[in-house]
Amino acid sequence: MEFVTILLGFFLLYALIQATFSVFAIGRPKTLPPGPTPFPIIGNLHLLGDQPHQSLANLAKTHGPIMFLKLGHINTLVISSAAAAKQVLRKQDLSFSTTRHIPDALHAHHHSINSSVWMPIGAQWRTLRKILNNNIFSGDSLDANQHLRNKKVEELVAYCQEASRRGEPVDIGRAGFRTSLNLLSNTVFSKDLTDPFEDSGREFKEVFGKIMVEAGKPNLVDFFPVLKKMDPQGIRRRMSDHFGKVLEMFEVLIEERLVMKKRLKKDDDFDDVLDRCLRICEEIPDEVNRSHIMSLFLDVFVAGTDTTSNTLEWAMTEVLLKPNIMAKAKEELEAVIGKGKIVEENDLSRLPYLSCIVKETLRLHAPIPFLIPRKVVNEVKLNEYIVPKGTQVLVNAWAIGRDPSIWEDSLEFKPERFQTSRLDVQGQDFELIPFGAGRRICPGLPLAIRMIPMMLGSLLNNFDWSLNTGIKHEELDMAERFGITLQKLNPLCVIPMPLLSIN
Repeated sequence: MEFVTILLGFFLLYALIQATFSVFAIGRPKTLPPGPTPFPIIGNLHLLGDQPHQSLANLAKTHGPIMFLKLGHINTLVISSAAAAKQVLRKQDLSFSTTRHIPDALHAHHHSINSSVWMPIGAQWRTLRKILNNNIFSGDSLDANQHLRNKKVEELVAYCQEASRRGEPVDIGRAGFRTSLNLLSNTVFSKDLTDPFEDSGREFKEVFGKIMVEAGKPNLVDFFPVLKKMDPQGIRRRMSDHFGKVLEMFEVLIEERLVMKKRLKKDDDFDDVLDRCLRICEEIPDEVNRSHIMSLFLDVFVAGTDTTSNTLEWAMTEVLLKPNIMAKAKEELEAVIGKGKIVEENDLSRLPYLSCIVKETLRLHAPIPFLIPRKVVNEVKLNEYIVPKGTQVLVNAWAIGRDPSIWEDSLEFKPERFQTSRLDVQGQDFELIPFGAGRRICPGLPLAIRMIPMMLGSLLNNFDWSLNTGIKHEELDMAERFGITLQKLNPLCVIPMPLLSIN
């Protein structure tokens, strides 16, 4: 209700600021996709609510999978079916992927200019994506860092073992976040950013989570640009504070490295991502500078920690709600690797049911419900419709994952559905696109599909899990906090119990 309340409050203010404005026509050109009739000034903003992914999914049931809305001054196209997503993300990918619709919040610290996530596709974008792929997410890079992932999962299990000894609950999301954070920080900076054996890293999780919430929150400035200087909801100001904290940390780490390299007077003592990026800045300073590298790190750390820990938390919640699924997963783990052992990367191909659980979690709980918003540069024809120049494009991956025309018992958590299905999350099957598809597919996908099952499988294989006293399984809530990513509103805190017997 917060956004709706503020919207109504600024309705009259906006009318005063705008000396003249045109009232929306009741009808619409026949070439536009169908959609709800907009009100004057606000358009269809009143229909978003506090959970826009749910609101727009419900509207699509009336107006169809290719739906056109007017959000303030912003034309918006909402895609809510696998067939329409395939058209936008594959067949006409170039027309729909060249630029992004950039939320005002992302202009803080000039992030939108320097980030490969938000900048237009072009030579600089390709250079930054190449840095990401070659140094972090390529198969060779991931294989070379396999020992790091195994080590960080071992530390996660060790932390839970200590909590088990004390009889204390574990905040699954925070524990998963800490594991992901230290994995990335070791890959990039060759050091932990938080203590892996303590309940630490809370401040990192809070600031990263706030970045995702603020970036995805409906913002009046995005719909009424005349309000930009006012920043009426304070979103840009808060985002600037959040970005500043993370960028300051990166600045300190970079300066430490430069001082160390100068003192040692050698260039080959480090071979982590930071060192390679610093060399690239020296080699092609006209294409890549420190601001680009800082934004690249910001994207990697915020997205790589938040989405992974959120998915782990949703998976554990779903499995706790279905003891039969928990039992089946434990049986597979015991048979394949032995009870009480860590799941290593080489084990994943032999754990098909665990893979099914992860896919089913990503289906029901798409990490980024609208993917990252796109923007059409020129007028585009989509099927029989015309999409106007400058239209924002939202692909509702959350709605597609719950589409009853695709998924039997679409709201039920049933990993078994993937035992007989070849659908995967790699961006080729548009019924399941939690990481997007096409040129703008999430570059971190290869890391996520290795790390999530390793953490989940290790937690299931090393402990039995008990809810806090007084809480029943059926009382576990599934409330969501909407942002660019979809977080669990209330943290999952559960007690790891020693296994009854280990063979």
